[in-house]
Amino acid sequence: MKQKQYYLVGTNQSKKHYRVLQIHRTNLKDLVVVEDDVVYSKQEKTKLLKMIEDGNMSVGGLHLVPMKIHGIIGFVKFTQGWYMIFITKRKQVALLGGHYIYHIDDTRLVPVGVQVKIDKNSDEARYITTFQNIDLTKNFYFSYTYDITNTLQVNMTNPPLHPENTDIQEKTCYDHNDMFIWNHYLLKSGFKDLQSRSGWILPLIYGFFDQAKISVFGRSVVVTLIARRSRYFAGARFLKRGVNDKGFVANDVETEQIVTEMTTTSFHSTDKLFGNPRYTSYVQHRGSIPLIWSQDTTNMSPKPPIELNVVDPFFSAAALHFDNLFLRYGTPCVVLNLIKQKEKTKRESILGKEYAETIAYLNQFLPKDKKIKYIAWDMSRASKSHDQDVIGFLEKIAQETMEATGFFHSGFEPPVIVKQENASLPPRQGYKRQTGVLRTNCIDCLDRTNAAQFLMGKCALGHQLYALGVIASPVVDFDSDVVNIFTEMYHDHGDTIALQYGGSHLVNTMETYRKINQWTSHPRDMIETIRRFYANAFSDADKQDAINLFLGNYVTKDGQPMLWELNSDYHLHNQDPRHKLDRRDYRQWFSKQLLSSSKETAPLNQFIIPLKFRIPAVGPDESDPFSGYWAEYYMHDQLTSLDSLFAFNMNGTLKYRPPKLTIDKSRGHGDQSIYCACL
Repeated sequence: MKQKQYYLVGTNQSKKHYRVLQIHRTNLKDLVVVEDDVVYSKQEKTKLLKMIEDGNMSVGGLHLVPMKIHGIIGFVKFTQGWYMIFITKRKQVALLGGHYIYHIDDTRLVPVGVQVKIDKNSDEARYITTFQNIDLTKNFYFSYTYDITNTLQVNMTNPPLHPENTDIQEKTCYDHNDMFIWNHYLLKSGFKDLQSRSGWILPLIYGFFDQAKISVFGRSVVVTLIARRSRYFAGARFLKRGVNDKGFVANDVETEQIVTEMTTTSFHSTDKLFGNPRYTSYVQHRGSIPLIWSQDTTNMSPKPPIELNVVDPFFSAAALHFDNLFLRYGTPCVVLNLIKQKEKTKRESILGKEYAETIAYLNQFLPKDKKIKYIAWDMSRASKSHDQDVIGFLEKIAQETMEATGFFHSGFEPPVIVKQENASLPPRQGYKRQTGVLRTNCIDCLDRTNAAQFLMGKCALGHQLYALGVIASPVVDFDSDVVNIFTEMYHDHGDTIALQYGGSHLVNTMETYRKINQWTSHPRDMIETIRRFYANAFSDADKQDAINLFLGNYVTKDGQPMLWELNSDYHLHNQDPRHKLDRRDYRQWFSKQLLSSSKETAPLNQFIIPLKFRIPAVGPDESDPFSGYWAEYYMHDQLTSLDSLFAFNMNGTLKYRPPKLTIDKSRGHGDQSIYCACL
């Protein structure tokens, strides 16, 4: 007898609260997912399942499917029935404010309907293979209780409590950033409202996550590096260039570095939600040059010619892109363009000239103090020159940008300025907000861009540590433990983004631009260049098909060509010419409200913790906005060994001075001695 429904039973970490999700199996065409809003206790859950089993005894009752599931990625349909994608293995990779961030280690594709054998030569089998070309076990991250789709500044400044009644012990809503939810299409197939408080909705980001701890004179500081890749106009290197007509650019990546002084773990202070003043962050952006351009790869050249496909005198696509940057980050917007300026055979310089004209056109309509700051600098030529200091120039740009945009420093108290005895040092100032962003690009937004972003990050790191009172001046030296580990983190960050977009690791690293270890780095750079050429020539088309299918850019429908039969995916990423949006005014290309120097801040009373919730909670749930982190991080009802504790085993600067532990076993069992020596 066929079972008509799946019942998914989910529980929290303490296994005290349970929810039930019902998935109908009989409708092969339309997916029916019924979410039970009731939160059950363990006894109520058992009673409910027994009732369901008794009511279905005539068709065989309930059958337990032996599968441990850590989350639902979503639902997808090709030519036959629906499938569910589950997370079956996960790994802790970071800890923010007591909230764990996880990496997906394994997934499983499960048919919703009755499982039938699929012919390996069928269209369905080919779609499944294409879909699974997106390796969900590489660089996909999620969190149950922290919104990783938004920056720390957004998460810590948005009102967490109901605006009318601060006694309501729940958040008003989860305003995820749709731009970075890579399973948006998969979730939307089963859940109607992705901004609801449903515990089943688990947004995934695609990018990079790394975390390291720094010990500074006994003070514990944690550095977190996050890269979020946009799902809009996403794809492989030569197949996705420039900008689409919606204003979204290729290889759009938001990089955030969070520096925390870990005196206390939580985001909260004793009386305010998100009131802990020891969290800082800095955000920067990379993305392809916002012009409509492409490269023809049919001649198998490692450096295909660059062609401007559309010459728009009003630069409409670029205008949409920069208006979106104003929305995301505010002003000022600093554009650092690192492509080649002079070439024997013009390639990159074609775009450089057009890009400069774009910024000049857009700037003439902006207020004087809101104009886009455009910096064009040939980094490749400078790195080969003996009389130019690449590092020094970029550090100067970084310092000027830091002064213009600032960085985020948590807290709600009025700014307190602490003057330094040394008049040359800037005063320490708490309660800061970042307004504006540095937008960096080269031709691929990989090698040169990563080096420039590292130097911007290094400058921000110094200011963050200085603001936290950890160091005496806002400068960190290259030859220090903190910069050594920070360099490793940015190198891994660049490698990961390069593999995702270009198919190989970074070709030119910081060692290349600092001109150290050139004998060893040069052969490596050549090998990576060959790997990148091979990936672009032979595997990019399959990768692009997989991305289009996974993100829902292409949806299977009767009577339309199969995905692999399309000559181009242009129509999948650009507006339908039959239903184009109304054009904006060519002069009023920006949204005036986005140019406001200061955004409206939520009233402080929406962050104040009511007195009755300031006492330790008894058995708190992870979703509790006041003390949920206790249940998730400290797990006080479980025995946890140091070997399995993520915070204890986190990568850090102490690895440069590894302790050597020896146990003197010559004494009795009750009198063992542990000796520690720093090597």
